Amino acid sequence: MLVLAGILPDFQLQSADGDSATRIAITAALGAGAFGLLSALVWPLLVRLLLLVPALVLGLLVFFLNGSLLIVALRIVPSGDSEAAPETAVIVAAVMSAVASATGAALAVRDDDAYRRRLYRLADRRRRALPPGPAGPGTVFVQLDGVGHDVLLTAVGKGLMPTVARWLGEGTGNRRTHRLTPWRTDWSSQTGASQLGILHGSNHDVPAFRWYEKAGREVMVCNRPTSAAELQRRAIDRTGDGGLLADGGASRGNLFSGGADEQALVLSIATKRRPRENRSRAGYFAYFSDPANAVRTALSFVAEVGREIGQSTRARARKARPRVSRGGLYPFVRAFATVVERDVVVAAVLGDMFAGRSAVYADLVAYDEVAHHSGPCGRDAEKVLERLDRALALIEKAAEHAPRAYRLVVLSDHGQSPGETFRARYGLGLADLVRAGCGLPVPRRARRTHSGAEARAAVRAALRRPVEEGGEQHRPSRRSEPIVLASGNLGLVSFPDVPHRMTKEEIDARHPALLTTLANHPGIGFLLVRSGRHGGVVLGAHGAEIPLDRLDDDPGPLEVFGPGAADAVRRTHSFPNTADIMVNSSYEPDDGEVLAFEEQIGSHGGLGGAQGRPFLLSPIVFSTPVDDGEDLVGAEQVHHVLRRWLSESTGPQVPLETEPEERAA
Repeated sequence: MLVLAGILPDFQLQSADGDSATRIAITAALGAGAFGLLSALVWPLLVRLLLLVPALVLGLLVFFLNGSLLIVALRIVPSGDSEAAPETAVIVAAVMSAVASATGAALAVRDDDAYRRRLYRLADRRRRALPPGPAGPGTVFVQLDGVGHDVLLTAVGKGLMPTVARWLGEGTGNRRTHRLTPWRTDWSSQTGASQLGILHGSNHDVPAFRWYEKAGREVMVCNRPTSAAELQRRAIDRTGDGGLLADGGASRGNLFSGGADEQALVLSIATKRRPRENRSRAGYFAYFSDPANAVRTALSFVAEVGREIGQSTRARARKARPRVSRGGLYPFVRAFATVVERDVVVAAVLGDMFAGRSAVYADLVAYDEVAHHSGPCGRDAEKVLERLDRALALIEKAAEHAPRAYRLVVLSDHGQSPGETFRARYGLGLADLVRAGCGLPVPRRARRTHSGAEARAAVRAALRRPVEEGGEQHRPSRRSEPIVLASGNLGLVSFPDVPHRMTKEEIDARHPALLTTLANHPGIGFLLVRSGRHGGVVLGAHGAEIPLDRLDDDPGPLEVFGPGAADAVRRTHSFPNTADIMVNSSYEPDDGEVLAFEEQIGSHGGLGGAQGRPFLLSPIVFSTPVDDGEDLVGAEQVHHVLRRWLSESTGPQVPLETEPEERAA
């Protein structure tokens, strides 16, 4: 405060006639003390009064409210000579909060005993507020959104993720504590389908990230709060179970709640209006209740915006290919995902651990957002992996001071496959190609399909803006023109004026050139359509038409997509809301590239490449996810594995050795 008073012209700690150095020092000490006391007592009350303010607006208000507290503190100092202009008070309060935060962190690092005592005090305070829980270990599930199995291994090999490397026993003197298991997603390789299956045990009838439901005449979008709430309700009705976290768990930063009692930043509850029920943003308020958090996160936010602008400028200067637009609001969306969402979610997880909750599931979307626009293997994405590893190290460190033992499981919901966009390769989008095949006019300047990344929905929820996508009709009218939707490299074509799922024969009669145009296009790998004769068929180039029940003997165009592709296609065909035409882009196995129907150079949502191969990193004290020689397939199977591990935490504290039949049961 003394330094700032000497630097800033509108901030003074002495009268106009001048005071002695002793008097000025006493005034500064009293002012700082009053400011600290007001921050500790008044600030939490102000935050509670502002629960109806959008979360990101609160983050900006922090600075102005902090400055107001400083002005009040200076006014109540006995000398009465201290004053500051309002704009100067904002700066002084922000600097003081940042210095206090940095000093506290430095002292904690230098004095491990002080750090330990602080954590224990926080843990004891939170524990007293909750009923006693079971004595067994708790489990923390951290989802690294979009990080594929091979990307994780590459990052470990490059030394980008030393915490994960240590868990895997990499390096001299490290004892292996975790095992790494790949798993295979469903055809819809995206967060909505994967996380719904992982948390609620069912992702039935989720054919893509967005799809048209003819019965309700509505476009469902996984990251729209109303759609997320409906999908969660359907999953609970189908399984008859509340979810993975129903027994005293916490859900942080997810699309779905998992049945947790404690929820924050959960999209499926973001539409609730009453303050007690509207807990989707509660994590922001808990985090910003400490002004130092707001200052630290704001500075990191600004730095991340600058970093993105610099990286995108260099990419344009190098004329890097492939490349998508990274202007507009994207730098701020990226900064939100990589800074604000990460800081708030990690802080919430630490609070859950100090409170002794039995199970916590948290999603960190930073890598997924950056990889969509910079590529899944680029340097920009690697930097994000480094920061995510530091977040894991922080959670691991906090577990040492929690009131109960914790086991840390890290997993991903899907990977990402690289490749340029369909539009960049061929000069037209999937919707344009469909219109051409139907004999409809194609606009000279076609509308782009926006990215469906999760971070954009989280930003809109934090700002209390409806999660609707530009140009996408929430309730399309009944008309003959097709609705074309995209989910990464998976496209869906629906005819809204036909109340049932059309057959191949009906489509051919109505638009004779459409299926042939799509199937023979070099950017399309295969089509799935219903058949009145065969039940369902896969269509490919050069007249390939293979019934679903013959795919095991003759995979045809599915052969390039690898094991499990036929089963994934057959399962999606059984969904009531599968589109009239399901379109999967082509896939180049030599370089792992697909063609996204969205504006993404790292995409996921369909079949092809690394997008369908996420990972499960689990402590070796848990039983093995699957028996030797077996594959872990589908989000629903991952759910059953995680449930088994939760039951092991309350039972035997050693790996379970059971017969395969018993384990499957």
